[in-house]
Amino acid sequence: MNSRPSESVVLRATRFIGAENLSLIIALILLVAAVSSQTEFLFSSRNLFNIAQNMAVVGLIAVGMTLVIVSAGLDISVGSIAGCASVVCAMLVAGTGAVSGGLAGGIAIGLVLGVINAMIINYLRVNAVVATLATMSAFRGVAFLIAPGGRPVGVLDPTFALLGSGRFFELGGFPGFPIAFAILVGVAVVAHFIMSSTVFGRSIYSMGGNPAAARLAGIDLNRMRLWIYAVSGGLSGLAGVIVTARTSSGQPASGTQGLELEAITAVFLGGALLAGGKGTIVGTMLAVLLLAVLSNGMNLLGIPTFYQLVAKGLLLVLAVAIGQWRMAMAEKRQAKLTTSGTA
Repeated sequence: MNSRPSESVVLRATRFIGAENLSLIIALILLVAAVSSQTEFLFSSRNLFNIAQNMAVVGLIAVGMTLVIVSAGLDISVGSIAGCASVVCAMLVAGTGAVSGGLAGGIAIGLVLGVINAMIINYLRVNAVVATLATMSAFRGVAFLIAPGGRPVGVLDPTFALLGSGRFFELGGFPGFPIAFAILVGVAVVAHFIMSSTVFGRSIYSMGGNPAAARLAGIDLNRMRLWIYAVSGGLSGLAGVIVTARTSSGQPASGTQGLELEAITAVFLGGALLAGGKGTIVGTMLAVLLLAVLSNGMNLLGIPTFYQLVAKGLLLVLAVAIGQWRMAMAEKRQAKLTTSGTA
């Protein structure tokens, strides 16, 4: 009699997380066990605060990237968009003293650059990888052109700094929760609801899974792509704002370069497919946590940065390879079902 409620809780939890993401949880548990066996600082309150804080920037970009990849797209320019937003935000806050203006400006420039990506893909018919590879370089150059002399723009506003390093529920020895992490959680919850419970979310899965059928169903693929890349760009802009708040300066490159690799790795680790049509916000957030713990653990163990880059690159290859293997297995199962049905 008592087993039924517990079973239902387990089933609901499994359904929410996704059976395909259970391997991520197992990998996270093994990683935590390995790191904690080598250092006592992993579970210190200060270190847990740092992990949560470091998740914010990559996590925000990864949420937007999830929408893009599920729709069968790719955006390699997100790190450069964050760099542009960082500089614009810093210039607005330093020049006007308006924190809200800097926040809005950073997000707005991200939206605009995201729309530019979509327009290149839609109207010039350029492949998403090639288009965003080109804009990655172009937007990075724009960030240096905007910044006076191509140098970082200092921001010394203490209110603005709270966005990057502020915290709440700080009590005694407990360091509290990072404000930036709370922003990530809020964005992820909204994105999960949109992807799982709205027509817009279902349309994203449709255009990624079968674009021809989506078009026949009345979905305007060009308009959807504009919205998707705009959202991705806006979240990248917000990530750039948080980088500015954390470093007290608008950075054209430092702090934002390489974010695209981490975000794409997180999305594929979270179960998305290169072909599109599959992926969840929950899986992406689990992968972001896994990457954050991995980076933090390697830092605690004194592993050099270049080894960390090698590990992240291998993770990306592994994630894509697993996704392709899953897709191949699904196609084989479908072919067997079709063969048995016709027989």
